[in-house]
Amino acid sequence: MTFSENPDLDLKISRIIRAPVAKVWDAWTDPRKLEQWWVPAPSKARVVALELKPGGAFVTEFDENGDGNFSVHMNVCVLAVEPLRRIVFTDALTAGWRPSARPFMTGIFSFEEHPEGTNYVGYAMHNSPAERNRHAELGFFDGWGTVADQLAMLVERKG
Repeated sequence: MTFSENPDLDLKISRIIRAPVAKVWDAWTDPRKLEQWWVPAPSKARVVALELKPGGAFVTEFDENGDGNFSVHMNVCVLAVEPLRRIVFTDALTAGWRPSARPFMTGIFSFEEHPEGTNYVGYAMHNSPAERNRHAELGFFDGWGTVADQLAMLVERKG
């Protein structure tokens, strides 16, 4: 599967994370670790399902106010997984390839070796410039950037 970036439709964040790819991958694929960085603090995340295989469920909930009231954050279908390299999912489908009620984006996260650790890149692909712009206005760069920073803080810790 190849991906060609389209700046009219796609949003992108990237970071050099000073940790090996395997450690970054583990923080993505271990539900308890994913919960520690997946939504901007002080909100809390809960992983309901993380089936990293084509057609698998990736479902998370979040507690925006820290009051213990969780609501659906994402309910997406995993499209592709290349261990230690890439995870692709979409909200156009839910688990088992079922069409969703409100398709909005496809997410692609890649993990590449870098002399300083891991080159971590996340794309949000949209079906129109209007949807791309709406996602940007909703806070894509702050949100996805914050969680990438939280991921980095988790995996860059010594020990």
